Amino acid sequence: MPKKKSLNYIKLRKKWVKRQLELEKSLFQKHKESFEWLSQNGKQFTVGTLAGIFLLASPAVPTVNALKTEVVDPQQTPGKDIGKQNFIVYDLYNILPKEVAPLDPVTEERVAEVLTRDYGISVKPSIGDIRLNTSYGYIGQEQHLARYPGDNIYSHFDTQNEASDYWSYGMAPGLGAWGYFSNSQSAMTKEDVLREKYYIAVQTFLAPGFEKDPKKYVDFFKYRKMLVVNPQNGKAVVAVIGDAGPAAWTGKQLGGSPEVMKYLQRVDGRQKGPVLYYFIEDPENKIPLGPVGI
Repeated sequence: MPKKKSLNYIKLRKKWVKRQLELEKSLFQKHKESFEWLSQNGKQFTVGTLAGIFLLASPAVPTVNALKTEVVDPQQTPGKDIGKQNFIVYDLYNILPKEVAPLDPVTEERVAEVLTRDYGISVKPSIGDIRLNTSYGYIGQEQHLARYPGDNIYSHFDTQNEASDYWSYGMAPGLGAWGYFSNSQSAMTKEDVLREKYYIAVQTFLAPGFEKDPKKYVDFFKYRKMLVVNPQNGKAVVAVIGDAGPAAWTGKQLGGSPEVMKYLQRVDGRQKGPVLYYFIEDPENKIPLGPVGI
């Protein structure tokens, strides 16, 4: 009869296994290009094996460069400075396809599980029988929307800092898909302000089944909350659907307000970049709009 392993051994083993996984993830981020090259040129290697190679090649000792020696604090450990966002990026990198395109059902559900787990917000690619044409696409820059009759670029910002950061994006010439956010400036609530600040435009008109019952879909999409995630840095925002668009010919699948785009760091010169966007289950309206902390 085999001997039972001691409790201390089991605890220590769990710690080392966890530590190994953390090191592998840390090394993957630091040596991403090398991993990709090896995986493409040596199919016999697995990610775990490659991580093991780098563990042997990168011991936790002072590193020697050609012209200088960097002294490493012995109190520090590899991966100590790796934040949770890096783990999210790593997980999504291993799930998402190389090309930005609609996800297959299995991948879409796996992504939903990762987002729900890591951000602590229950998300789904569809609610009931309603979904968008995709949950993974390119987001482009949108302008500010008029919140109430008479709202303009001079009255739009609450602080001078906001004006300095977002004035240059200008006001959209027309209203959002649902009209004004408030009937008047005096009637405007904090929720109205946040809805305009953190809005996205999605291709509601391309949703499967939209043409059969437009009113049903419009009622569903109006200010519907979504979690928008930049898979390349782990930044996420809770936003509302505040407009419809962009047109299919633009090559983009959604648009983001200046505040959404800046926080996600999706302003890259071309004014577009890939994001994930999933419906949020929030029937009691308890999840606040804006950046998501993790």
